[in-house]
Amino acid sequence: MARHLITSALPYINGIKHLGNMVGSMLPADVYSRYLRQRGHDVLYICATDEHGTPAELAAKEQGLPVDEFCAQAHDAQKAVYDGFALAFDYFGRSSSPQNVEITQHFARRLHENGFIEERAIRQVYSPADGRFLPDRYVEGTCPHCGYDKARGDQCENCTRVLDPTDLINPRSAISGSTDLEVRETKHLFLLQSKLQREVEEWVAAHEDEWPHLSSSIARKWLTEGLHDRAITRDLDWGVPVPADTWPELAAEGKVFYVWFDAPIEYIAATKEWSDLEPATRDWKSWWYESQDTVRYTEFMAKDNVPFHTVMFPATELGVREPWKMVDYVKSFNWLTYYGGKFSTSQKRGVFTDQALAILPADYWRYFLIANAPESDDSSFTWEHFTATVNKDLADTLGNFVNRVLSFSKKRFGDEVPAGGTPGEAEERLGTEIAALLAEYEAQMDALQFRKAAAALRALWSAGNSYLEEKAPWLEIKTSPEGAALTLRTAMNLIHLYSVVSEPFIPATAKTMRESFTLDGDTAAWITPDAAKSLDAVPAGAPFTVPPVLFAKLTDEDLETYKERFGGQPA
Repeated sequence: MARHLITSALPYINGIKHLGNMVGSMLPADVYSRYLRQRGHDVLYICATDEHGTPAELAAKEQGLPVDEFCAQAHDAQKAVYDGFALAFDYFGRSSSPQNVEITQHFARRLHENGFIEERAIRQVYSPADGRFLPDRYVEGTCPHCGYDKARGDQCENCTRVLDPTDLINPRSAISGSTDLEVRETKHLFLLQSKLQREVEEWVAAHEDEWPHLSSSIARKWLTEGLHDRAITRDLDWGVPVPADTWPELAAEGKVFYVWFDAPIEYIAATKEWSDLEPATRDWKSWWYESQDTVRYTEFMAKDNVPFHTVMFPATELGVREPWKMVDYVKSFNWLTYYGGKFSTSQKRGVFTDQALAILPADYWRYFLIANAPESDDSSFTWEHFTATVNKDLADTLGNFVNRVLSFSKKRFGDEVPAGGTPGEAEERLGTEIAALLAEYEAQMDALQFRKAAAALRALWSAGNSYLEEKAPWLEIKTSPEGAALTLRTAMNLIHLYSVVSEPFIPATAKTMRESFTLDGDTAAWITPDAAKSLDAVPAGAPFTVPPVLFAKLTDEDLETYKERFGGQPA
């Protein structure tokens, strides 16, 4: 049994996330964590809300709330959605936790002691009306490239060009709206990443052959362009404070660490949050400190987060000069688009996770998203594709199989699994096929190839339908009731198998299928290919019930309703 540490990209605090965020990190991490647990491994799946930075302050201001109160409410709202998606985090923390303050300040002190942080004077926009320096996003104005009049000081959302606050035409404070802005000198801390370039290159070289091409290519691109020293502090009211014992002047000025510096450290801090709840039985350091050879660490994230976790945070960990656990495998994803266009949280374009759950149960979304995960390239969400997948794979291939087997058996043989005769050639062929398909499913899950794993799972479901069509128990019962009973008992064993191995993808449905049978001692977490071959986990005489319809078919009327509500193409 191995120890597996799993993390997914921290969802930012300002608003409910869309389906692209879900499939790009948290959902595949959950699927993989569930699978590893079922296979008997020791798994710790950690995530948290990313709560610092300018957007959090601005979102709180828009709602008229203190930023700490806004973040607390937003954390609970996001957690409720993730619970609705059945994401089985071991702990879902907050980057504003005292633990993150403690560990972030420790990292900063150690980097300073080792010569990797220095104080530098820079010129920054200052607002006399607000009495403060304005970080990038606190400055708004007209984009010099496209004329968009609500461009931010870091990027124009309209044309996506990267900007500096001083690039903006007619700049104004995002706090007060004041146009009376000045450029003044101020001091900030810089992480000297340039001094760590060689060490990061050596570390990436030792891992990149194992990583997906997307992860390694992004890391290599950043390293080829060269690591630059980067400011790690900001003039904000909300964040991890610069420690006064190390930088008294900056602390007195109210400087806080930049969100990109403290957010990755929250993975460690969230584990400590988890451990601090039960310190007698949980040891956070066993996962993160001196655990390089005892823990397998896998991260899940979309491609925009890859540089932070393949280059920038590794530089931080290396510079600390302490034996903190570094990531072993970075599973990266491309974009899920909405009819070929970008999902947008700020513009509310596309389907958001709370809206999705209000339409259909989580398992519909979990299966569709993983079966179409944007692994090798971007993939597009369309209502037509979603409807077709639900109807074909979930309603017809799996749901209809379960319903007709159990309903027909109940009608002809009662509430107990029928005995039937001795398995014959058809059952032997089926067992061999199931074993091979299950081995393929395991191999793809072990390789973190989610679309291929979904295809293997779908093939397992299809094998049951093919067997049922071959044996045709509705005809067989006319000439051989015993033969029909055998066919139905074999099919019931397939349903039980599906209930176990489908759990990572569709946990609620898997639970419903498994609870259809009353089996003494049914505690198996997984079924191996060899064990699956015999198809005898559900014995004759076991009581069963017919569950409600597992998946409702979506109609043309449903399709048109969804398109009318959300749009059939990006705005």
